[in-house]
Amino acid sequence: MLLQVPDVLTPEQVAYARQVLETAPWADGRITAGHQSALAKRNRQLPQDCVQALELGALVTKALERNLLFLSAALPQRIYPPLFNRYESGQDFGDHVDNAIRRLPDGSGAVRTDLSATLFLAEPDEYDGGELTVDDTYGVHQVKLPAGSMVLYPASSLHRVEPVTRGARVACFFWIQSLVRDDARRTLLFDMDLSIQRLAETAGQTDPQIVALTGCYHNLLRMWAEP
Repeated sequence: MLLQVPDVLTPEQVAYARQVLETAPWADGRITAGHQSALAKRNRQLPQDCVQALELGALVTKALERNLLFLSAALPQRIYPPLFNRYESGQDFGDHVDNAIRRLPDGSGAVRTDLSATLFLAEPDEYDGGELTVDDTYGVHQVKLPAGSMVLYPASSLHRVEPVTRGARVACFFWIQSLVRDDARRTLLFDMDLSIQRLAETAGQTDPQIVALTGCYHNLLRMWAEP
């Protein structure tokens, strides 16, 4: 499943994040890349432990906790602390697949990367190129969203960031370990949840059929979840 999640951050939050990032200590983006990815990665990135990354990471995490579309689609169990990158003219990130396991920077454990997320912090007209390109069984998808909006996609997907030819592409990125590891099952639950919500708008939450469908949703989640 590839899903666009609009308005994760408000315009005010985006403006604040951009202000903070203007004076941030950008470093070589290969600091968090695996061996293979490092060969294809050409960008700048904030060190995970710098003040700006920690502050903005907390801002993004709190916004995710309030976003019902994200919660329904991702069914998050653990979220890797958000990272921040910047692509300027001539920079890109070639074809790669994200590492399956990410060790948490505080040493408290690891995150299985079921889903990848990119939260855009620059408006599309601020830069040329820089599209996130995801290859999956349904074809090639190119994503370039308004600032504050996010895309979710399976971390197992082959993907890349196209070369930036003008301006700067600024974004936040992170990974999610879901309660439901399998993408097809997670997609089925998401579609079911959305359908229940839409039916409830007209029939009401207490309608017997809505209650029955909600029960089916939770029984499937109970069957498939890995808490």
